[in-house]
Amino acid sequence: MSDACGCGDDRKTAEGAEERAPEKLWEVGELRAATVAGVLLLAGLTAGWSGASDTVVTALNALALVVGTWSFLPSTLRRLAKGRVGVGTLMTIAAVGAVVLGEVGEAAMLAFLYSISEGLEEYSLARTRRGLRALLNLVPERATVLREGTEQTIAPAELRIGDTMVVRPGERIATDGTIRTGRTALDVSAITGESVPVEAGPGSEVYAGAINGTGALEVEVTSTAEDNSLARIVRIVEAEQARKGAGQRLADKIAKPLVPGIMAAAALIALTGSLLGDPATWIERALVVLVAASPCALAISVPVTVVAAVGAASKLGVLVKGGAALEALGAVRTVALDKTGTLTHNRPTVVHVATLDGHSRDTVLAVAAALEARSEHPLAKAILAAAPEVPTATDVEAVTGAGLTGHLDGRPVRLRRPGWIEPGPLSEDVTAMQNTGATAVLVEDDATVIGAIAVRDELRPEAHEVIDRLHARGLTVVMLTGDNERTAQALAAEAGIDTVHADLRPEDKARIIGELRRQQPTAMVGDGVNDAPALATADLGIAMGAMGTDVAIETADVALMGEDLRHLPQALDHARRARRIMLQNVGLSLAVILGLMPLALLGILGLAAVVAIHELAEIVIIGNGVRAGRTKPAISRLSPEPGAGDLHRHLEEGDTKQQALA
Repeated sequence: MSDACGCGDDRKTAEGAEERAPEKLWEVGELRAATVAGVLLLAGLTAGWSGASDTVVTALNALALVVGTWSFLPSTLRRLAKGRVGVGTLMTIAAVGAVVLGEVGEAAMLAFLYSISEGLEEYSLARTRRGLRALLNLVPERATVLREGTEQTIAPAELRIGDTMVVRPGERIATDGTIRTGRTALDVSAITGESVPVEAGPGSEVYAGAINGTGALEVEVTSTAEDNSLARIVRIVEAEQARKGAGQRLADKIAKPLVPGIMAAAALIALTGSLLGDPATWIERALVVLVAASPCALAISVPVTVVAAVGAASKLGVLVKGGAALEALGAVRTVALDKTGTLTHNRPTVVHVATLDGHSRDTVLAVAAALEARSEHPLAKAILAAAPEVPTATDVEAVTGAGLTGHLDGRPVRLRRPGWIEPGPLSEDVTAMQNTGATAVLVEDDATVIGAIAVRDELRPEAHEVIDRLHARGLTVVMLTGDNERTAQALAAEAGIDTVHADLRPEDKARIIGELRRQQPTAMVGDGVNDAPALATADLGIAMGAMGTDVAIETADVALMGEDLRHLPQALDHARRARRIMLQNVGLSLAVILGLMPLALLGILGLAAVVAIHELAEIVIIGNGVRAGRTKPAISRLSPEPGAGDLHRHLEEGDTKQQALA
């Protein structure tokens, strides 16, 4: 909460976030106090109408005043002791002045209405904090673990790294781990926002809060409950929520000088009016002006919206690190995308095999796999995964920058790049492979070329749709990659991206991001590791797949927790809407101040009327800010987009280079 507002209590600090957030309106202390004050005020009004003595009416109003000021007077005095003047100070001065003028009932009404706005503000903030902390409730209360050969049921906090959890179908996973036995489909919708279960088997990483599907699993624990993915996310967001966005700084810039300015203006009105007219009248008007110009609505207008929007973003599978990130996300006009791991899966796969002289696809892959069996080359896994069998090759040697040689059943075999082995009749096939962004390798058996294999890191199936959606929103989309120009251009054309920067080192990406920033607000989307300089340089860094990447969470301002790129335009839409709500709130706050001050100065509105209008405006602003917490349903799975299937079909049908490029 802004100091300029002074509405908050010292107990509402980061430490207070650990306390149980109120779930119902009547659990908020300020609202309970306001209810009691309201009852006492009503009793005072009833007593006055029924002809009770002034003493009884004044006593009831005084009690209402005492109860009503409980929500802000203690914190105001503590702030004053620290030399901090806020809106609570203005309210206290106005209440004291009203009492001095004999208007105990109006002072009580001021305290009553102010307590209501304070309580609603606290409730709205607590509700959004509760939405974020609810992530931790995704962890089950008990976990089953194998120890000394027997199953034991323990609390997740007792899990140790290296333990083996037993996760039955339908159960939630208690902490992060790696599947050792079993296969299943995991429901991670509550964590990443992805609506379709994710297939998982031995070696797959799993995260706290995911729901196991139909298969029983044994999971090796890799993180304690205090440091698993959900706990880290909550800690990071709560720590980063202190960061203030541009709108918050704007509100503070207006509110901080406004508070002492209002006090000075009120003193001037009282002094000048007393010299020229009735002192009681002008002192009362000065007090009314003091209340009319209260900037509390302005000070709370942005924070309420930020907290609501940040909490809601987590439901969309988007981790937003506070107000600064949220506002920057809403202001983005250029999106720079890394290729590998962002536009693509970062999992090279065999997309086509061309053959010669009657050799089958399986034969070509088997020869290649025999040579790649012990290779550490990135393409090795792709070829091994595609091969139906992996025969044993002997005398395998790696030729740096060229390929592999060896013997298979006594015959010399080679796996090499075009240029070291002449493709011969396969030259058109190789050219088509390369022009579609694939890496081509030639397979030679007994000094005869028998086939060519195309391996490519495929575009995500949703990539083209996402780029279209970004363009439709008027955003400029740029691709940055360390890959060669031909591969980059081919994949960019398939995705629908016009501007491509290829053959880039990390520092080159950062330099280009700096140039883009000088033109308009720019976001960089990357994997958070080799893109770290660019992520830091951009107005906003966005990490992909952050549920499994600590570096991404730490480096980026925003993290897309799932692996679906469609979270990006969804996050941009959400942030733009939140930014519009922020500006609406700031505008309404200033309009209320500018509208009420002259009416109060001219005596058209009295203290009670000004207080009622002003506090009603605060309630409206809080309600408007809470709207930023509304979200649309999670994204659904896409049907396959043109990509690997098109390339494979074109090449299998023997298309020419021009057809493959099309």
